Amino acid sequence: MATMIQIERALDALGDPTRRAVFKRLRKGNRSVQEIADGMEVSRPAVSQHLKVLKQARLVLVRVEGTRRLYGVDPRGFEALRDWLDGFWDETLMAFKHEAEREAAKEGR
Repeated sequence: MATMIQIERALDALGDPTRRAVFKRLRKGNRSVQEIADGMEVSRPAVSQHLKVLKQARLVLVRVEGTRRLYGVDPRGFEALRDWLDGFWDETLMAFKHEAEREAAKEGR
């Protein structure tokens, strides 16, 4: 189970629009820094810095293949963030259920 500190790091990391763009480019699979940076308005070193933040937030992992470093989405970190966000949905559904039951009880009187 992810700690709240891990969740906050992930949210903070994704709070930056450039980091979100970098993260989005990893959705289709592993990429090198150059592949991620191609077409972006930031330099390759800047992309590397954004990847470092995403890695520290456990949203990105790196795999070495020969002389290349390939970055990809870390499913564990992403799943922890998703579980935390799903908690809001669960709370909303539970509140809706209680309200529907309360209204049904009123009508049944």
